[in-house]
Amino acid sequence: MLVDSHCHLDRLNLEKYNGNLDKAVEAAQVAGVSKMLCVGIDLEHADQIIEMTEQYLDVYGSVGVHPLEDKARTPELDELLRYAAHEKIVAIGETGLDYYYSKENKLSQQQRFALHLQAAGQIKLPVIVHTRDAREDTLAMIRQHANLESAGVLHCFTESWEMAKAAMDMNFMISISGIVTFKNAKAIREVAKKLPIDRLLIETDSPYLAPVPHRGKPNEPAFVADVARFIADLRGISFEELTAITADNFHTLFNKCPH
Repeated sequence: MLVDSHCHLDRLNLEKYNGNLDKAVEAAQVAGVSKMLCVGIDLEHADQIIEMTEQYLDVYGSVGVHPLEDKARTPELDELLRYAAHEKIVAIGETGLDYYYSKENKLSQQQRFALHLQAAGQIKLPVIVHTRDAREDTLAMIRQHANLESAGVLHCFTESWEMAKAAMDMNFMISISGIVTFKNAKAIREVAKKLPIDRLLIETDSPYLAPVPHRGKPNEPAFVADVARFIADLRGISFEELTAITADNFHTLFNKCPH
């Protein structure tokens, strides 16, 4: 039972499917993917994501504004809560802090992140966190503003073991993407091996970061099977065990989504 815990169906490159999203979803199902979480990065596409969740039984969604979406409209708290009330919106985000590409707008990123954490805490949904080159501020803001009962996930994790441990101490999960299969990803592989298995999620972050053996191609949810296979081998467990446990972890965190 495979789950892609983080993908962007509204942004997939559908050229190989002649522009037909149905075919991409079918390909994921054929690969054994039982659920996909389509993660929002701006409010301009929130209605489209909700339509996808209503169209496809296996697709759930989240609502939020990515820290690097400078031109996206900043949400109001009531607006996030209204979207999150939909039965198939199971998380707030993607939100967070990214100082790698943009250090000039730290304050506005922090204000927006705090708003998302407040919304998630109020409605008791998990928060999906993007973090890059902002370790101390990300952890400090989670500590200050997050509801640690509903918690959340640090997605597409590329940071240190120390950051992963600090986040897990606050009840957060860690999601590993196809980056773990890259040749230069030794540090991420070490984190993926050390993570307590009940804190581990897997994802594609498609259409970005296609795993080996699909490097150079547009990523898609079907490829989460390759991420799962790699991590299972890395940890010395069966593919079936890894997929069953990460699916259970997904449903534990995103508990609005029926198992």
